[in-house]
Amino acid sequence: MKVFDTHCHLDDERFDEDRESAYQRMLEAKVQRCVCVGSDLPSSRRCLDLAAAHEGIFAAVGVHPHEAKDVPKDYLRHIATMMQEKKAVALGEIGLDFYYDLSPRDVQRRVMAEQMELALELNVPVIFHIRDAHGEMVDFFRGSKKLPRGIIHCSTGSAEIVKEYVKMGFYISFAGPLTFKKAPHLWEAAKAVPLDRLLVETDSPYLSPEPLRGKRNEPANVVHTMRKMAALREISEDEMAKITWENACRIYELEA
Repeated sequence: MKVFDTHCHLDDERFDEDRESAYQRMLEAKVQRCVCVGSDLPSSRRCLDLAAAHEGIFAAVGVHPHEAKDVPKDYLRHIATMMQEKKAVALGEIGLDFYYDLSPRDVQRRVMAEQMELALELNVPVIFHIRDAHGEMVDFFRGSKKLPRGIIHCSTGSAEIVKEYVKMGFYISFAGPLTFKKAPHLWEAAKAVPLDRLLVETDSPYLSPEPLRGKRNEPANVVHTMRKMAALREISEDEMAKITWENACRIYELEA
């Protein structure tokens, strides 16, 4: 069995004391690959450097909606340059976050749209962060002339919402909250996604799964989410690991 954590933040300062140990624990848990995802230009650079130094780590580069207000004028040029590096597999994470509103909503919309346009020019997949903004995001996607390939990361939407995203061609990724004891809406959403569009992730160091809630999350823990997904879809853990591995390799354009 081999498992793919499609979204983590191993560059985060919470890994400064044991980053290499966390990577080794990831491999020992049969999590052979992960994608370290940037949230601004400096973190994107750190993700690329981690990927260059570790066979099992790949990188995504982009500007998170929280950081949208602080982008330099030439940020798209920097992203485009970083996307040329060997282990850059996606542009992200980008999107809308109307829960925290750490950047003005009009700025979030502009920066997301600009990065989507760049992804289309570069023909690379996009990782989308969407929180308390599913209605607007669906409307935005519907109004777009062309959509990039991509992933709805850490999906929190209802079964109806994820079905809409799937119709638009997106993959749907589930994180630790899928394992929570009071998450029936996520369970129904996970069962509504076609098997060939399912992904699992940690979003570590955030969102630790059961039975590790309250502790720092790390890539090794994606096996708990994968296990819950297998139970929900009534297939074996090995089969779910194989399905989500192949899906991740397909969207990130990696050899399986």
